[in-house]
Amino acid sequence: MNISTDIEVNKLHFDALFCTKRNFDLKKRELIIAGKPAVLYMIDGFLRSDVLERILAEFSFLKEEDADSEKEFFEHGIPFAGVDLENDDEMITTAVLSGRTVLMVDGFENAFVFELRNYPQRDNAEPDRDKVLRGSRDGFTETMLFNAALIRRRIRDCDLSIEYQSIGTVSKTDIALCYLSGKVDKEMLSDVRNKIKNSKIEALTMSQEDMANVINGKQRWNPFPKYKFTERPDVAAAQIMQGDLIVLVDNTPTAMIMPATIFDIAEDANDYYFPPLTGAYLRITRILTMIVTLFVTPVWLLALEYPEKVPEVFRFVLVTENHNIPIIWQLLILEFVIDGLKLSSLNTPGMLSSTFSIIAGIIVSDFAVKSGWFASETMLYMAFVAMANYSQPGYELGYAIKFMRMFLLVGTALFGIWGFLAGIVLTLWLLLSTKIHGKGGYFSPIIPFSAKGVAKLLFRLK
Repeated sequence: MNISTDIEVNKLHFDALFCTKRNFDLKKRELIIAGKPAVLYMIDGFLRSDVLERILAEFSFLKEEDADSEKEFFEHGIPFAGVDLENDDEMITTAVLSGRTVLMVDGFENAFVFELRNYPQRDNAEPDRDKVLRGSRDGFTETMLFNAALIRRRIRDCDLSIEYQSIGTVSKTDIALCYLSGKVDKEMLSDVRNKIKNSKIEALTMSQEDMANVINGKQRWNPFPKYKFTERPDVAAAQIMQGDLIVLVDNTPTAMIMPATIFDIAEDANDYYFPPLTGAYLRITRILTMIVTLFVTPVWLLALEYPEKVPEVFRFVLVTENHNIPIIWQLLILEFVIDGLKLSSLNTPGMLSSTFSIIAGIIVSDFAVKSGWFASETMLYMAFVAMANYSQPGYELGYAIKFMRMFLLVGTALFGIWGFLAGIVLTLWLLLSTKIHGKGGYFSPIIPFSAKGVAKLLFRLK
């Protein structure tokens, strides 16, 4: 449909289309050019404001005869080469959502579309925690406006809404709710809005963690995360397309995604940048690795507690060499030592990190076995656990599995098979009792079971 020559009709149409009162980053500017009412539509995060200021300064010198006709204004009144004429409202909408600046003047049949885009780009290539072998290499920054523009660049649709909110009685931190109005869970969106509006928090000093506490309350004893976090705009855009809600917080490069099941949190961008068969293999491998990481040391300890129950084919797992420290203490000590080495690596200068890793991984472990502190089997299993934890893209999920594994170890050491079973029951209870926003449960599509959901989860089927 073509736009009207009446500027007021055009403003009513595009104000409703763009939801200018709801989208904080989609700007509207009304002005007078050569005595004619005009209006500008633009997305702030894409705009080269210095060039636009120079164009507007030139408009201020135009006389009424310079805008007698659209052709006269286009040829002599616009001091910019990158401008096109467009009169189809759908094309104009796409142009604005793509980051171009649109000018409409009263009495003219066409809109003037300016190429003033300046896509934001992160200085470093991609986030350290969310690297991919294929795909884009950009990442979110600490500026919320730029992050919103990175999402806009991937979703050029009028249904995409980026609502501005402010939270914190003292800090008044800027946040944005990003969603597709036709797909998002309206009940979840309304609930999040109300919790943000009624929040009495002074400041988001811990950014997303404080934001999670505002939305869902403090989570003290359940270690399993309720939200998925990402620094990748392509992942955030993909989740929005699926109907999820994205929360952007100013001063942090991480986006919060809700709702998120445990399988969503364990998902990785690489699963989707490869063919379906390869992606399914990577996804299944990651889920199996997560399960093995949880049970490998507790099951081994259980085998040592009941050696007579171990089948002959698996008796090689039993410890035959002498050791000075009980196996349970060896496992628990190594659990803490691994985290201690992780913390020390955070403060190690980059040029020395590889050297210290070699020292810790080879020399220390070798002497620990020879001195009688640890059995070689203990070092082997804990080395696997330490490496396998990095297969999970979710940092919080890795520690949740770690805490459950330690509880299984302690229960098995104290009460044998009954302690092991109690640890499994506790893990399942925590998983099933974890409540998330939106429809479905934390263990969906396994509980409640959905064959189509499982097929989509494992094999990327539609």
